[in-house]
Amino acid sequence: MSAPLLQVEHLSKSYGGVQAVRDVSFTLRAGEILALIGPNGAGKSTCFNMLNGQVRRDSGRVLIGGRDTAGLSPRRVWALGVGRTFQITATFASMSVRENVQVGCLSHQGALGRLAGYAGARAREEAEALLALVGMEDAAERPCGELAYGDLKRLELAVALSNAPGLLLMDEPTAGMAPADRVDLMRLVAAIARERRIGILFTEHDMDVVFEHADRVMVLDRGRLIAEGAPEAVRRDPLVQRTYLGEGLLYEKGAA
Repeated sequence: MSAPLLQVEHLSKSYGGVQAVRDVSFTLRAGEILALIGPNGAGKSTCFNMLNGQVRRDSGRVLIGGRDTAGLSPRRVWALGVGRTFQITATFASMSVRENVQVGCLSHQGALGRLAGYAGARAREEAEALLALVGMEDAAERPCGELAYGDLKRLELAVALSNAPGLLLMDEPTAGMAPADRVDLMRLVAAIARERRIGILFTEHDMDVVFEHADRVMVLDRGRLIAEGAPEAVRRDPLVQRTYLGEGLLYEKGAA
Protein backbone atom coordinates (compact mmCIF):
# COMPACT_ATOMS: atom_id res chain seq x y z
CA MET A 1 0.00 0.00 0.00
CA SER A 2 1.28 3.50 -0.83
CA ALA A 3 2.47 5.85 1.91
CA PRO A 4 -0.13 8.27 3.33
CA LEU A 5 -0.53 11.62 1.61
CA LEU A 6 -1.08 13.26 5.01
CA GLN A 7 0.24 11.86 8.26
CA VAL A 8 -0.63 13.55 11.57
CA GLU A 9 1.13 12.31 14.70
CA HIS A 10 0.26 13.32 18.29
CA LEU A 11 -0.79 16.84 17.36
CA SER A 12 -1.52 19.16 20.32
CA LYS A 13 -2.25 22.86 20.89
CA SER A 14 -3.14 24.83 24.01
CA TYR A 15 -4.30 28.40 24.51
CA GLY A 16 -3.49 29.31 28.07
CA GLY A 17 -5.18 26.70 30.22
CA VAL A 18 -7.43 25.47 27.42
CA GLN A 19 -6.22 22.47 25.42
CA ALA A 20 -7.82 22.97 22.00
CA VAL A 21 -6.28 19.87 20.38
CA ARG A 22 -5.02 16.90 22.39
CA ASP A 23 -2.75 14.19 20.99
CA VAL A 24 -4.55 13.82 17.64
CA SER A 25 -3.20 11.29 15.14
CA PHE A 26 -4.60 10.16 11.78
CA THR A 27 -3.66 9.53 8.13
CA LEU A 28 -5.19 10.39 4.76
CA ARG A 29 -4.42 8.77 1.42
CA ALA A 30 -4.63 10.08 -2.12
CA GLY A 31 -8.20 10.08 -3.44
CA GLU A 32 -9.70 9.52 0.02
CA ILE A 33 -12.39 11.76 1.52
CA LEU A 34 -12.10 12.13 5.28
CA ALA A 35 -14.58 14.09 7.42
CA LEU A 36 -13.72 15.68 10.76
CA ILE A 37 -16.85 16.39 12.79
CA GLY A 38 -17.70 17.38 16.34
CA PRO A 39 -19.52 19.96 18.47
CA ASN A 40 -18.75 23.67 18.25
CA GLY A 41 -15.51 24.34 20.10
CA ALA A 42 -14.27 20.77 19.67
CA GLY A 43 -11.00 22.00 18.09
CA LYS A 44 -11.71 21.31 14.41
CA SER A 45 -10.61 24.71 13.07
CA THR A 46 -7.51 24.75 15.29
CA CYS A 47 -6.57 21.34 13.92
CA PHE A 48 -7.04 22.58 10.35
CA ASN A 49 -5.02 25.72 10.99
CA MET A 50 -2.09 23.69 12.30
CA LEU A 51 -2.13 21.49 9.21
CA ASN A 52 -1.54 24.38 6.83
CA GLY A 53 0.78 26.42 9.05
CA GLN A 54 -1.58 29.18 10.18
CA VAL A 55 -1.24 28.08 13.81
CA ARG A 56 2.01 26.81 15.32
CA ARG A 57 1.63 23.42 16.98
CA ASP A 58 2.78 22.84 20.56
CA SER A 59 3.80 19.27 19.84
CA GLY A 60 3.39 16.54 17.27
CA ARG A 61 4.22 16.17 13.59
CA VAL A 62 2.44 16.89 10.32
CA LEU A 63 3.89 15.17 7.26
CA ILE A 64 2.66 15.97 3.75
CA GLY A 65 3.97 13.61 1.12
CA GLY A 66 6.45 12.41 3.74
CA ARG A 67 7.81 15.90 4.47
CA ASP A 68 7.60 17.34 7.98
CA THR A 69 6.01 20.79 7.75
CA ALA A 70 7.32 22.08 11.12
CA GLY A 71 8.10 25.79 10.85
CA LEU A 72 6.69 26.20 7.34
CA SER A 73 4.51 29.24 6.60
CA PRO A 74 1.06 28.80 5.02
CA ARG A 75 2.58 29.95 1.72
CA ARG A 76 5.25 27.24 1.84
CA VAL A 77 2.69 24.58 2.83
CA TRP A 78 0.54 25.72 -0.12
CA ALA A 79 3.58 25.28 -2.38
CA LEU A 80 3.74 21.62 -1.31
CA GLY A 81 0.39 21.11 -3.06
CA VAL A 82 -2.11 21.90 -0.33
CA GLY A 83 -5.34 23.72 -1.27
CA ARG A 84 -7.64 25.33 1.31
CA THR A 85 -11.19 26.64 1.44
CA PHE A 86 -12.68 28.51 4.40
CA GLN A 87 -15.98 28.79 6.24
CA ILE A 88 -16.41 32.32 4.86
CA THR A 89 -15.44 32.83 1.24
CA ALA A 90 -12.78 35.43 0.45
CA THR A 91 -12.51 36.67 -3.14
CA PHE A 92 -11.51 39.89 -4.90
CA ALA A 93 -15.00 41.36 -5.35
CA SER A 94 -14.03 43.93 -7.99
CA MET A 95 -12.17 41.39 -10.14
CA SER A 96 -13.84 39.04 -12.57
CA VAL A 97 -14.46 35.40 -11.77
CA ARG A 98 -11.76 34.35 -14.23
CA GLU A 99 -9.24 36.86 -12.87
CA ASN A 100 -9.65 35.49 -9.35
CA VAL A 101 -8.68 32.02 -10.53
CA GLN A 102 -6.02 33.43 -12.84
CA VAL A 103 -4.28 35.08 -9.87
CA GLY A 104 -4.08 31.70 -8.14
CA CYS A 105 -2.64 30.07 -11.27
CA LEU A 106 -0.03 32.83 -11.69
CA SER A 107 0.95 32.54 -8.04
CA HIS A 108 1.45 28.80 -8.49
CA GLN A 109 3.71 29.53 -11.49
CA GLY A 110 5.70 32.13 -9.51
CA ALA A 111 4.61 34.75 -12.03
CA LEU A 112 2.12 36.81 -10.07
CA GLY A 113 3.36 40.09 -11.54
CA ARG A 114 2.85 38.92 -15.15
CA LEU A 115 -0.88 39.17 -15.70
CA ALA A 116 -0.10 40.44 -19.22
CA GLY A 117 2.03 38.49 -21.70
CA TYR A 118 2.70 34.78 -22.13
CA ALA A 119 2.38 33.83 -18.45
CA GLY A 120 -0.91 35.69 -18.20
CA ALA A 121 -2.29 34.03 -21.33
CA ARG A 122 -1.28 30.59 -20.08
CA ALA A 123 -2.85 31.27 -16.70
CA ARG A 124 -6.01 32.47 -18.42
CA GLU A 125 -6.35 29.12 -20.20
CA GLU A 126 -5.76 27.24 -16.93
CA ALA A 127 -8.28 29.43 -15.10
CA GLU A 128 -10.92 28.86 -17.75
CA ALA A 129 -10.36 25.09 -17.58
CA LEU A 130 -10.83 25.17 -13.79
CA LEU A 131 -13.99 27.25 -14.13
CA ALA A 132 -15.35 24.71 -16.60
CA LEU A 133 -14.49 21.95 -14.12
CA VAL A 134 -16.64 23.56 -11.40
CA GLY A 135 -19.43 24.62 -13.78
CA MET A 136 -18.65 28.36 -13.72
CA GLU A 137 -17.38 28.94 -17.25
CA ASP A 138 -20.42 31.02 -18.25
CA ALA A 139 -19.71 33.44 -15.39
CA ALA A 140 -16.02 33.98 -16.23
CA GLU A 141 -16.34 37.69 -17.03
CA ARG A 142 -18.73 38.61 -14.20
CA PRO A 143 -17.43 40.60 -11.22
CA CYS A 144 -17.26 38.42 -8.11
CA GLY A 145 -19.34 40.98 -6.23
CA GLU A 146 -22.37 39.99 -8.33
CA LEU A 147 -22.27 36.27 -7.57
CA ALA A 148 -24.78 34.37 -5.48
CA TYR A 149 -23.30 32.64 -2.44
CA GLY A 150 -23.45 29.16 -3.95
CA ASP A 151 -21.50 30.38 -6.99
CA LEU A 152 -18.91 32.00 -4.71
CA LYS A 153 -18.36 28.61 -3.09
CA ARG A 154 -17.78 27.04 -6.52
CA LEU A 155 -15.37 29.84 -7.38
CA GLU A 156 -13.51 29.30 -4.11
CA LEU A 157 -13.13 25.64 -5.04
CA ALA A 158 -11.67 26.59 -8.44
CA VAL A 159 -9.17 28.93 -6.73
CA ALA A 160 -8.24 26.17 -4.26
CA LEU A 161 -7.49 23.89 -7.22
CA SER A 162 -5.27 26.47 -8.94
CA ASN A 163 -2.06 25.08 -7.42
CA ALA A 164 -2.86 21.53 -8.60
CA PRO A 165 -3.14 20.27 -5.01
CA GLY A 166 -2.71 16.69 -3.91
CA LEU A 167 -4.37 17.58 -0.61
CA LEU A 168 -7.43 19.81 -0.17
CA LEU A 169 -8.49 21.12 3.26
CA MET A 170 -12.10 22.29 3.32
CA ASP A 171 -13.38 23.99 6.47
CA GLU A 172 -17.20 23.74 6.42
CA PRO A 173 -17.43 23.88 2.61
CA THR A 174 -21.25 24.05 2.53
CA ALA A 175 -21.75 26.58 5.37
CA GLY A 176 -24.45 29.12 4.51
CA MET A 177 -25.58 27.29 1.36
CA ALA A 178 -29.10 26.20 0.44
CA PRO A 179 -29.68 22.43 0.86
CA ALA A 180 -29.76 21.71 -2.89
CA ASP A 181 -26.54 23.70 -3.43
CA ARG A 182 -24.84 21.75 -0.63
CA VAL A 183 -25.61 18.46 -2.32
CA ASP A 184 -24.43 19.69 -5.72
CA LEU A 185 -21.18 21.15 -4.38
CA MET A 186 -20.15 18.07 -2.43
CA ARG A 187 -20.99 15.74 -5.29
CA LEU A 188 -18.73 17.90 -7.44
CA VAL A 189 -15.94 17.84 -4.84
CA ALA A 190 -16.21 14.06 -4.53
CA ALA A 191 -16.09 13.57 -8.30
CA ILE A 192 -13.00 15.78 -8.63
CA ALA A 193 -11.28 14.00 -5.73
CA ARG A 194 -11.83 10.59 -7.32
CA GLU A 195 -10.80 11.69 -10.81
CA ARG A 196 -7.67 13.61 -9.76
CA ARG A 197 -6.69 11.43 -6.77
CA ILE A 198 -6.89 14.40 -4.42
CA GLY A 199 -7.06 13.67 -0.71
CA ILE A 200 -9.87 15.65 0.93
CA LEU A 201 -10.11 16.51 4.62
CA PHE A 202 -13.23 18.48 5.47
CA THR A 203 -15.19 19.66 8.49
CA GLU A 204 -18.95 19.90 8.27
CA HIS A 205 -22.06 20.29 10.43
CA ASP A 206 -24.48 18.91 7.82
CA MET A 207 -24.57 15.19 8.60
CA ASP A 208 -26.28 14.36 5.31
CA VAL A 209 -23.20 15.73 3.52
CA VAL A 210 -20.83 13.86 5.84
CA PHE A 211 -22.45 10.44 5.66
CA GLU A 212 -23.10 10.57 1.92
CA HIS A 213 -19.60 11.53 0.82
CA ALA A 214 -16.98 10.63 3.44
CA ASP A 215 -14.99 7.40 3.11
CA ARG A 216 -14.08 7.72 6.78
CA VAL A 217 -15.29 9.94 9.62
CA MET A 218 -13.38 11.22 12.66
CA VAL A 219 -15.16 12.72 15.66
CA LEU A 220 -13.42 15.34 17.78
CA ASP A 221 -14.67 16.34 21.23
CA ARG A 222 -12.89 18.80 23.53
CA GLY A 223 -9.75 18.42 21.46
CA ARG A 224 -9.59 14.61 21.48
CA LEU A 225 -10.49 12.10 18.80
CA ILE A 226 -13.22 9.94 20.31
CA ALA A 227 -14.04 7.85 17.21
CA GLU A 228 -12.71 7.10 13.74
CA GLY A 229 -13.88 4.71 11.07
CA ALA A 230 -16.39 3.99 8.32
CA PRO A 231 -19.40 6.36 8.35
CA GLU A 232 -21.94 3.76 9.43
CA ALA A 233 -19.74 2.44 12.23
CA VAL A 234 -19.16 5.97 13.55
CA ARG A 235 -22.87 6.78 13.36
CA ARG A 236 -23.66 3.70 15.46
CA ASP A 237 -20.94 4.39 18.05
CA PRO A 238 -22.66 4.92 21.46
CA LEU A 239 -20.13 7.53 22.58
CA VAL A 240 -20.58 9.52 19.36
CA GLN A 241 -24.36 9.36 19.76
CA ARG A 242 -24.19 10.68 23.30
CA THR A 243 -21.57 13.33 22.57
CA TYR A 244 -22.65 14.71 19.22
CA LEU A 245 -25.14 12.97 16.96
CA GLY A 246 -27.89 12.12 19.44
CA GLU A 247 -30.30 9.24 19.22
CA GLY A 248 -32.59 11.21 16.91
CA LEU A 249 -30.15 11.24 14.02
CA LEU A 250 -29.48 7.53 14.35
CA TYR A 251 -33.14 6.60 13.89
CA GLU A 252 -33.81 9.34 11.36
CA LYS A 253 -31.19 7.70 9.09
CA GLY A 254 -33.01 4.40 9.29
CA ALA A 255 -30.41 2.56 11.32
CA ALA A 256 -31.59 -0.53 13.17
